[in-house]
Amino acid sequence: MLINRLNEFDAKSVRHSQKMLIGQNSLLTIPDFRRLIFIGFISSCVRWLETLAIGLFAYKVTESAFVVAMLSMLRLLPMGLFGVFIGAAADRFEGRSALISILLVSLSTTVALAVLSSIGLLQVWHLGVASFINGICWTADNPVRRVMLGDVVGIDRVGTANSFDAGANNLSRILGPLFAGALLSYFHIEGVFWFGVLLYGMSGWAVLQMSKRKIPQHQHQHRGLFLEPVREGFLLIQKDPMLIGIFLITVIFNIFGWPFTSLIPVVATDYLRLMPKEVGLLASFEGVGGLAGAFLFAKYARPHWYGRIYVTAVVIYFVTMICYANSPWTPIAALFLFINGLGALGFAVMQTTLVYRVSPKELRVRLLGVLTTFIGTGPIGFLYLGFLADQFSPRVAIVALAVQGLIVLILTRRYWLLVFRLPDVNKCSTNSGT
Repeated sequence: MLINRLNEFDAKSVRHSQKMLIGQNSLLTIPDFRRLIFIGFISSCVRWLETLAIGLFAYKVTESAFVVAMLSMLRLLPMGLFGVFIGAAADRFEGRSALISILLVSLSTTVALAVLSSIGLLQVWHLGVASFINGICWTADNPVRRVMLGDVVGIDRVGTANSFDAGANNLSRILGPLFAGALLSYFHIEGVFWFGVLLYGMSGWAVLQMSKRKIPQHQHQHRGLFLEPVREGFLLIQKDPMLIGIFLITVIFNIFGWPFTSLIPVVATDYLRLMPKEVGLLASFEGVGGLAGAFLFAKYARPHWYGRIYVTAVVIYFVTMICYANSPWTPIAALFLFINGLGALGFAVMQTTLVYRVSPKELRVRLLGVLTTFIGTGPIGFLYLGFLADQFSPRVAIVALAVQGLIVLILTRRYWLLVFRLPDVNKCSTNSGT
């Protein structure tokens, strides 16, 4: 079966590549595609806006890198705790209604933080609770909005669609830190949260403009058997070597790579001696790199490169973590964050794209829910990074985490080499496990 998969690169894959090239411009003519991209952009913008502001606020109050890492960890923790169950639940509900529910919860949390900060009662534990609640909403993004995105454009263009989505996400990673730094300087942390409320209002308008979508028949089949979809998702992964490789890389990145983002403002503050506005500007370079990568991948990436991009991006991410942590000068640090953003973009786009393309259609939502659970292994890395930062220093902690990530990647290569060498994964797992 594996040999057959590796020989799937034929005229059919060439036709798919041609369709993707033709379809890049036409994607933006689809109203619901534009709305879904905008909704994702706004949610991501608020996420990065709050992440930087909360990190700087908490570090100023507690002077503890461990606390900063824990606040970021709490935003990611729901993915590990609830990701697979939210994926199973999302399989049963109409997408627009689910998006409205997610938005209302996120809006309520940000309003609460805005009010508390405005009356001078905001405390670090409030930020922890809010981060956890908003993390639950973030967990629902993969099995709800991103599945809707793929359904709107079709499987032939899902890679390009995810590149557009990642581009919007990385634009938010530019604007979010920039706005956070400016708002903290002039309006303090309450200004950050009230601006978040305004952004959520714009997102709500876009959600209400979307058309309702009919729930596919296969999503009705497991009503009343809540754990059955969960079990099916894990069983499919166990039977499919490619999925094992994809999910293994996800775990490695989220334990040894992703936690690094929580200490970007700490390094900028302690070692580069930057003020909040300057920290925001520096942090935005990661988003600039991701945005550049999104355009490059949307224009040039071909299906038979997806596996190689996925693995190589993680290696680039680890190497640039080490370089950023040891940067002696702000412009050099900005350059390494730019390249780091390219790596993060390549990983994020290919992660979702590979799972979407490899998964049988009837199990796609569930597997993306399982993917969210594997992303949720990140809190292990955040806890570990926070511990290292307190025991040694933020710089040493980042370097140690990245080096260990590279070592684990080398030791587990037998599991993900199939993904790296894969010529084309288009629909090649439609009959996985049979």
